[in-house]
Amino acid sequence: KFVAENSWWLSDYALFMALKTHFNNVSWGEWETDIKFRKPEAMSRYEEQLSDDIGYWKFIQFEFYLQWNALKQYANSNGIEIIGDIPIYMGYDSVDVWANQGEFQLDENLTPIKVAGVPPDAFSDAGQKWGNPLYDWDYHKKTAYAWWIERLSFCFELYDVVRIDHFRGFDEYYSIPYGDKTAVNGSWKKGPGMDLFHTIEKKIGRKSVIAEDLGYITDTVRKLVADSGFMGTKVLEFAFDTRDTGSAREYLPHNYIENCVAYTGTHDNETLVGWWQEIDDEGRKKARDYLCDYYTPADKMYIPLIGVIMRSNAKICIVPIQDYLGLDNESRMNTPSSVGSNWRWRVDSKELNKALAKEIKAITVRYERCN
Repeated sequence: KFVAENSWWLSDYALFMALKTHFNNVSWGEWETDIKFRKPEAMSRYEEQLSDDIGYWKFIQFEFYLQWNALKQYANSNGIEIIGDIPIYMGYDSVDVWANQGEFQLDENLTPIKVAGVPPDAFSDAGQKWGNPLYDWDYHKKTAYAWWIERLSFCFELYDVVRIDHFRGFDEYYSIPYGDKTAVNGSWKKGPGMDLFHTIEKKIGRKSVIAEDLGYITDTVRKLVADSGFMGTKVLEFAFDTRDTGSAREYLPHNYIENCVAYTGTHDNETLVGWWQEIDDEGRKKARDYLCDYYTPADKMYIPLIGVIMRSNAKICIVPIQDYLGLDNESRMNTPSSVGSNWRWRVDSKELNKALAKEIKAITVRYERCN
């Protein structure tokens, strides 16, 4: 039953993983031509040749979803919803791109033509070149966004709420020539806008979505978030950064609209303690002035910062456990555009004690964020 219900992605995934092993983990763009281009004869040949490996990867997925579904049912039965965070873009060396080549901007050799990133800004003179292949939105429109509908439909089987990363890319996306080393020569291109979300809603209904509308935000991006009805994103740390004051006001808690999710910092940010240690004196003064707090010791400033975001208008307030624990950047989850040391931090079960539970309960009750 599991295989039958998930055949639209599971067979491609299992074959892809088996082929990765068979070809010594090189990128699928370097596989032999027939299987790289998914020729039917090559697909059938390898499905037969690698049948045991394919079965193994299907079994791995089966076991994972048994465990995941048990976890989700347990969470939901205790009044807890799970937010799934999904990237807007796919990695080139992924089953998503290999199995859906027409959906992406690839040339006749299946090499990316343009890739994703963000332009130079106050934080980086070179911008950020992420390298993900960009979508061919004209093709997606012709297929009535079938790939996106399948993707989000499955996400809502896994999660109660879906957070879509880099939401501004649906309004305009930054297009960088594939061979460039930096993002300097990129340009903005028009995305699908509300046409995509109207189509998705017609197919799967209105769902609970968080739009990660951070970065360089224009009026058209703000309108897209408002028109979609999705919850926008606010990050407290951005409110006091003196390097970019143009958008800082919208991250001050008194300016939050109700239909948003407020974070002290997301998984991409420094911890509150680490951030306080790293910002300049002007930024610290700006924060203390805002809080009217000139006496809390520096190593305890995370406490009033959590408090100010909790009493904002935001519908949902998310505080990473690292911030409740007052941990520094050694416990940071992720540093964007870097590899090698991310997603390794784990909370020690000894730190999840009754005293912490009592503290979290007190602050959520105080600001009426729990029953």
